[in-house]
Amino acid sequence: NPYILATLLFGLGLGTTITFASSHWLLAWMGLEINTLAIIPLMAQHHHPRAVEATTKYFLTQATAAAMLLFASTTNAWLTGQWDIQQMSHPFPLTLITLALALKIGLAPMHTWLPEVLQGLDLTTGLVLSTWQKLAPFALLLQIQNVNPTILVTLGLASTLVGGWGGLNQTQLRKVLAYSSIAHLGWMILILQYSPSLTLLTLLTYFVMTFSTFLVFKLNKSTSINALAISWTKAPILTSLTPLVLLSLGGLPPLTGFMPKWLILQELAKQDLAPLATLAALSALLSLYFYLRISYAMTLTMSPNNLTGVTPWRFSSPQLTLPLAIATTATISLL
Repeated sequence: NPYILATLLFGLGLGTTITFASSHWLLAWMGLEINTLAIIPLMAQHHHPRAVEATTKYFLTQATAAAMLLFASTTNAWLTGQWDIQQMSHPFPLTLITLALALKIGLAPMHTWLPEVLQGLDLTTGLVLSTWQKLAPFALLLQIQNVNPTILVTLGLASTLVGGWGGLNQTQLRKVLAYSSIAHLGWMILILQYSPSLTLLTLLTYFVMTFSTFLVFKLNKSTSINALAISWTKAPILTSLTPLVLLSLGGLPPLTGFMPKWLILQELAKQDLAPLATLAALSALLSLYFYLRISYAMTLTMSPNNLTGVTPWRFSSPQLTLPLAIATTATISLL
C-alpha cells in the first residue's frame, strides 16, 4: 500500500532527522527508536521465513543497543547532572555509549547480526539498511568528544580485519556486502577522533559505492556469486563496468574508493600511528580478494549463451537505470 509505504519512509526520515537535530540524549534515543520501528515493517514485508527471522534479529539487536544507550545516558545524567550530548565527560557512560552505537551500526566484535540480517532482506531494503540506517548513530558518534582513543582504534581495526576475513568464504552476495560494510565502517571509526571530516568523506563515498553495487545486483536479480556468472547475457554493458565498481569498493588507485583510504592512511601516519596504518592497509587486501573473486565470476567466466536471456536489459525500467548510471559513474570516476 503506497500510503503505508509513505508513512514508513517518512518515519525513517523523521527518526534520523530527530537524532541529527537533538542535543539531548533522550531526544537522540527517541530518534533512533522511531528509525528502528519504521524499518521493521519494510524488512518483514515479504512474508518469507528468512525475512521474518532477519527482522526479529534486527529488532533484538537494535532494542538492546537502544537500551544500552538509554542506560548510559541516564547514568551520565545521574553522575554529572546534565543530559547534553556535547558535554559528556565521565568515562564510564562515554565507553558504554560508544559500545551501544557500535552495536547499532555493526562494528566488530558486535557485528555478527549484520550479515545474518542482510542475507534475509531483499536488495532495496538491504540498501536502506546499509546506508540510511548508519547516519543517525554516526551523527551521535561524531558529537561525543573525549572518548578513549584506544576503544575506537580497537573497534576500527577489529572491524577492518573481521570485514576482510569474514567475507572470504561467502558465496552469498548480500553477506559479502555486509562484510564489506563492516570493513568500511572500521576505516571510518579508525580516523574518527583524529579527523571527523575524513570520517564523513569516507561515509559519503561508501554510500555512493554501495548504492551502485546494490543497484547492479538488483538489475541482475542475482543474490549469489553463481547467479552472477550468467549476468553477461542479462546486461552486457553493465557486466563490463561492474568489476570497476567492485574494485572501487576494494579501494584500488584510479577509482573513487581509493580516495578515503589514501587520506586516512596519510592522516594516521601524521599522527605517528604507522603500525596501525600498515595493519589497516594490509586488511584492505583481504577485502580486495573477495571483490576480485566476484569480478572474476562476472566477467572472466564464459556464460552459457541462451538467446532468451539476451533481451531483459533492453527493457529495464528508468527508475532503476538512471540512479544506477549516476551511482556507477560516481563510483568509478569521482577521484
